Amino acid sequence: MTEFLMSYNELSHAIGAKLFFWEGKHAEPGSGFSSISIDSRAVKEQGLFVALIGETQDGHRYVEDAFKAGASGALVALSALEDASLSLLALAEKWKRVLVAVDDTLKALQNAAKAYLKKFTQLLRIGITGSAGKTTTKEIAAAMIAQEKRVIMNQGNLNSETGLPLSVFEVRSHHEVGVFEAGINRAGEMSALAEILNPHIALITNIGSAHIGILGSRDNIAEEKKKIFSFFTGENTALIPAEDDYRDFLARDVKGHAVFYDASALAPLGPVQDMGLEGSEIVWDGEAVHFALPGKVNLRNALSAAALAHELGLSPASVRKGFESAKPLFGRGEIFHGRTTLIRDCYNSNPESAEAAVDFCDSLEWPGRRVYVMGSMLEQGALCREAHAALGKRLKSSNAEKVFLYGEEMGAAAEALGDKPNYHSIDKNELRKALDEYIKEGDLVLLKASRGCALETLTEVFIGRGGDVF
Repeated sequence: MTEFLMSYNELSHAIGAKLFFWEGKHAEPGSGFSSISIDSRAVKEQGLFVALIGETQDGHRYVEDAFKAGASGALVALSALEDASLSLLALAEKWKRVLVAVDDTLKALQNAAKAYLKKFTQLLRIGITGSAGKTTTKEIAAAMIAQEKRVIMNQGNLNSETGLPLSVFEVRSHHEVGVFEAGINRAGEMSALAEILNPHIALITNIGSAHIGILGSRDNIAEEKKKIFSFFTGENTALIPAEDDYRDFLARDVKGHAVFYDASALAPLGPVQDMGLEGSEIVWDGEAVHFALPGKVNLRNALSAAALAHELGLSPASVRKGFESAKPLFGRGEIFHGRTTLIRDCYNSNPESAEAAVDFCDSLEWPGRRVYVMGSMLEQGALCREAHAALGKRLKSSNAEKVFLYGEEMGAAAEALGDKPNYHSIDKNELRKALDEYIKEGDLVLLKASRGCALETLTEVFIGRGGDVF
């Protein structure tokens, strides 16, 4: 017998929906769904398909595809029922499926996730947000906690207004701790995520300039990130980076315990030895372990995870195993060895992370040339030219033999580089050709860009086919 996540009657009550059943030979009103999806291609048997309306796609046009794939029902907008071209009621009758109709399918998805999560009273809910380091911190923290507790976390970066609700529906009765990251790209989104998760413990990694073009200023970013604490009731804990210049603002008026964390506040932390591309050696409670992710940024993420583990009272052994388990995530400080040594950090880029990447590569002892390939930092808004010019100045003083720049926004950086050897293009094929002609065996290459630049497609230029990832 299929085990439902929620019955359709339960779902309707939770989100204030109208249900359309087909009596007799059609679906029974007591039926429900055993999975949930916003992509008709990923629908499973007895799943619920949520028809979202995006900028370029309307999920209502894929309802029949979802029914064909085995969905037992679809969450749809009431307005879509009136669209004759969609014929949703006729499709539901044809396929003997259930329609769950609401005013706003995105808000309904979020409300459904909130109601679903409330069923798991045993679950310790942890939220992680910040301008950078969310995913890495989450992965390391979950690895530490998993040594002692049964953990659920969002997979990859499913941390958005749709990703978090979908992740919540992966919780099951055997889970003891949920570690969920929350990411935003618009004002007001964090409030929605915090309402879904309502974390017992929430950690902020930092306040930087990611999405500054959307939110307008770091002040606005701090205001938005702080909303992860907005549903605290008094017994919750806010973990706040002690060295962040917004620390006092983030702690102000928190309804709960505000705890500042940094290296000096972690009593078990001993000496840390920088091992360059090999990562770091971390002494925790008197025993040294290898942490494979290189650079100060990754070390900071590891210590953020350790602060959370320390707050939970995890054993020193669990923390050390979490450090040791850390592996590079796609586009986040991956190291490849081939004809060159490539540092691929192209999942995201902003002024802080770009400068940190350059600082790290400059700090390495390297016998050959250093080549820095920098793509545009997207979502910088009104500060776009200023931010790229500042990066250009930093690159001018760097140890790079030559700097390759990609994207229109990088024009300001090219100007700031002056007589420093550089190449700038807005055509990726031209960039690929120029790199292929310049790169030689033994180079150290930094590939840093925002995800929208898709510079990971250049990887083979640097390492050839079959290069090893470290």
